[in-house]
Amino acid sequence: MRCVDLEQCNSCLEQSRPEEVVAWAAETFGEGLVVSTSFGIQSAAMLHLATSVVPQIPVVWVDTGYLPPETYRFADELSRRLDLNLHVVQAELSPARMEALHGRLWEADDVAALDAYDRLRKVEPMQRALGELGATAWLAGLRADQTEHRAALPMLERRGERFKLLPILGWHNRDVHGYLKAHALPYHPLFEQGYATVGDWHSSRAVAAGDTHERGTRFRGLKQECGLHLEPDQAASLESSQL
Repeated sequence: MRCVDLEQCNSCLEQSRPEEVVAWAAETFGEGLVVSTSFGIQSAAMLHLATSVVPQIPVVWVDTGYLPPETYRFADELSRRLDLNLHVVQAELSPARMEALHGRLWEADDVAALDAYDRLRKVEPMQRALGELGATAWLAGLRADQTEHRAALPMLERRGERFKLLPILGWHNRDVHGYLKAHALPYHPLFEQGYATVGDWHSSRAVAAGDTHERGTRFRGLKQECGLHLEPDQAASLESSQL
């Protein structure tokens, strides 16, 4: 494991352009560097940014088995266009088997049931993929303006045995839009139908009148984070505070 002075690194990285942040990560972590994607509304920006600097960086995509058809088609199109070194990972339980054993967890008005769903279909597969790839550092496209939790994140942090780095943490929607436009990159198809964020078909909807935050369109407004970007001991207390 490389020795990284987090305070010193964050001080420097926060003053750097996203491309410089990715380049620093590539130099620092080498073949242990990966990037994750959800193929969400604005995912093309982070994928283009990462692959412009590190063309064959491993791209980890957790396919829950419940994504909208538009997401699967978008992923296929973008993977071909950017020549992604894509690693698709799924839960060990198939959707049908999970529903038979545990029910349709997403239908419960219960954060604990939603958290169980996320652990089964998202968190475990992601952690397994990072281990199989030998990842020592993980790039993600989180932004500080998306949720209260993300607003408090540093650009670089230690997460167990690996580091996590957020190159576009300081970007806003206008920055993402400008990047997509400058590079002629597409939004997810559901953007045209009013979606500001999209995950599974059963837990995402378009923005409606009266919505005060785009993440309120996910998980029926019961929570904001799916668990991928939470420390295990943070999940219960953080999600319950959002009820």
